[in-house]
Amino acid sequence: MNRYFRCLIGLTCLCTSAAHGKDFKVYFLGGQSNMDGFGYVKDLQATDAEPVEGVMIFHGNQGLDGKPVDGRGLWATLRPGHGAGFTSDGTKNAYSDRFGVELSFARKLKELDPSSNIAIIKYSRGGTSIASDADAAKTFGCWEPDFHSGDQPDSNINQYDHFLATLRYAFATRDIDGDGETDTLNPEGILWMQGESDAGNEQIAKRYESNLKRLMDLIRASLREDDIPVAIGRISDSGKDDYAKDQANGKVWEFGTIVREAQADFVKKDEKAALVDSTDEYGYSDPWHYDSPGYLDLGHKFAEAIHQLNSPAK
Repeated sequence: MNRYFRCLIGLTCLCTSAAHGKDFKVYFLGGQSNMDGFGYVKDLQATDAEPVEGVMIFHGNQGLDGKPVDGRGLWATLRPGHGAGFTSDGTKNAYSDRFGVELSFARKLKELDPSSNIAIIKYSRGGTSIASDADAAKTFGCWEPDFHSGDQPDSNINQYDHFLATLRYAFATRDIDGDGETDTLNPEGILWMQGESDAGNEQIAKRYESNLKRLMDLIRASLREDDIPVAIGRISDSGKDDYAKDQANGKVWEFGTIVREAQADFVKKDEKAALVDSTDEYGYSDPWHYDSPGYLDLGHKFAEAIHQLNSPAK
């Protein structure tokens, strides 16, 4: 049986079998390193450093292309430490000293929709591409479902497979908040922060829109909602590449402008998508990653975008 349909069948059974528990609105967070999150937990104010009560998160363990599928995780109350360096073996979460957009996204969403129960499923991996070209995927990984990393037995396993495994693990838990009652998980939105790895080659960058549409269609199908809202974070450039070909601007992503235009074009053609374009305003902690205030603001902007997409038209 096709792996996509195996996942769909599993989610169909699990999402429709709930009885007396809570209804959770589920949001998937995916992409590459600026979705992983490189904000420093030590930079958080006291209120931001507290657990986000009433919000559950399942953070899938990262897997390498060409290796057996992973995606292990454990539902837990959202707290700092779900940034770069987070790991899980399925029985225990090992929190890092970093955070991503999930913290401020959840807090803002609770502010906008206070009566809702929120659940986050996160799977991302730094450096990953959505183009299947080796120049884009390199050793970091690829989200294209048909990507093969070689000719070994597991070479057909890629980031999309690790994502599907994350969903299977997440939806297999019937009682995600541990109160003894079966919960219902209702997919409500996708947050996608990725594109930098596809911006280093002109021809790859020019295919970004079509590759993005294909991947979002597949992720929507895996969540059983073909028009689930998608918020796309626009990539930006620190201008801090000491080895840039054009030393006048120090661009890290030589063809980033093409990818940015592709992201905007995708959103224009998809009535259930929005572009979060505040990233140009952020500071950087290194040439590739936003600083802590940037991740906090990006989470707020993602929440506003998804909430607006899910709000009834007036």
